[in-house]
Amino acid sequence: MKKIARIAGRILLWFVSATVLWVIAYRFINPPVTFLMIQRNFERKAEGKPFKTDKKWVSFEDISDNMKRAAVSAEDQLFLKHLGFDVKAIEKAFQSNQKGKRVKGGSTISQQTAKNVFLWPGRSWIRKGFEAYFTMLIEIFWNKERILEVYLNVIEMGDGIYGAEAASQAYYGKSCRKLSRSQAALIAACFPNPRRWTPEKATPYILHRKYLIMRNMRRLGPLDF
Repeated sequence: MKKIARIAGRILLWFVSATVLWVIAYRFINPPVTFLMIQRNFERKAEGKPFKTDKKWVSFEDISDNMKRAAVSAEDQLFLKHLGFDVKAIEKAFQSNQKGKRVKGGSTISQQTAKNVFLWPGRSWIRKGFEAYFTMLIEIFWNKERILEVYLNVIEMGDGIYGAEAASQAYYGKSCRKLSRSQAALIAACFPNPRRWTPEKATPYILHRKYLIMRNMRRLGPLDF
């Protein structure tokens, strides 16, 4: 038992050391690819489509303030206040799911960033546990500015489209630094299912989400990092 405990301890120490170094490295190095991007390309290949990964990294300063505010308004209005987890949102999501209603995630921007950058797609409890672990790490070793910068550069925003710059170019033919409030809100309205919804063919539901996001943007006030 002692030998097993020593081996387990070494494995745990290795895992913690490796993951902490990984997170610290990505504080300064932009993630080149995510597991979701790889999975989507395999799915495209299986459907007889060519590989497609449209992405272009832009610094935090080069992302429109409208896009930042739209993302926070749509996904995580307490982003600047919490430490990675919105307990009330998680409780509401749990209660809704228990009642058999449409599954809700309750994930913060920090959790979504951790999931996108460090983990594989999925909904298992094991993956959720790793998501919580990496969320704590990025909250410790990154600042909120870096979390939002990475989030807006790696998340899926369309079929083979990742990040605000690629989405802005695809949907509006211009850089994301020039996005208007309405355009940014419409992109953010599609975040929950970007392969089903698109700013190019906004449904009444998406237009309503856009209206709510724009209203939240007015209430949000300045993002003070």
